[in-house]
Amino acid sequence: MAVTALAVHGVMEGVHDRQLGARLNSFDLVTPDGQPVRWALNLLHGAGLRDRVYGPTLTLRVLERAAEAGLPVYLYGSTAETLDRLVPALHRMFPALKIAGVESSKFRAVQPGEAEQIASRISASGARIVLVGLGCPRQEIFTHALRPHLAMPLLAVGAAFDYHAGGLRKPPPWMQRAGLEWLWRLGLEPKRLWKRYLLLNPEYLARLSAQKTGVWKAAPPEPSAQAAPTFPV
Repeated sequence: MAVTALAVHGVMEGVHDRQLGARLNSFDLVTPDGQPVRWALNLLHGAGLRDRVYGPTLTLRVLERAAEAGLPVYLYGSTAETLDRLVPALHRMFPALKIAGVESSKFRAVQPGEAEQIASRISASGARIVLVGLGCPRQEIFTHALRPHLAMPLLAVGAAFDYHAGGLRKPPPWMQRAGLEWLWRLGLEPKRLWKRYLLLNPEYLARLSAQKTGVWKAAPPEPSAQAAPTFPV
């Protein structure tokens, strides 16, 4: 089972890369991480969603239920330093949480046979849930590729590792409600994120307006189970 929460950035990555879009469409569950995505679902499809499904909050709810049920989790991604801060932070929040294993990102492309090796390590750990924090869209490509090798849910969690480890400051609630978290993130990391937000956000709004008025008709790709020929680990 593959789950992810997408904001505007993730949606637009899937629009620009149809192969990625096909893989995203094969996920078992895709939730609206950003308020603008929720607004679009309500505006175009009458979804009636009252709030978004915020990735960091979803992560905590999954971990809370995992702790209550005694389900071990595996944390994959980010840096060793972040994971070193994250594990004790999660144990403070959920003392009963069982962390079966942690594995930081290698920040490179997968090598032949490596996907199977990673899956074998995760399976051998006894984990029942995998949280993947590689950033969008790397984590979605990784999750899609690992899904056939693992008999457990994989949840792509975006920046949740960084938030809960204390590496990123959360925006004020009013900015989250107003759909302005992107502006907060841009202020924190302008050099890394300016292209993502200042180019993709206007395009997203333009496509949304064009679709609503009938000027442009979306043609989403069919879901694909074919893994990417290469992907980040």
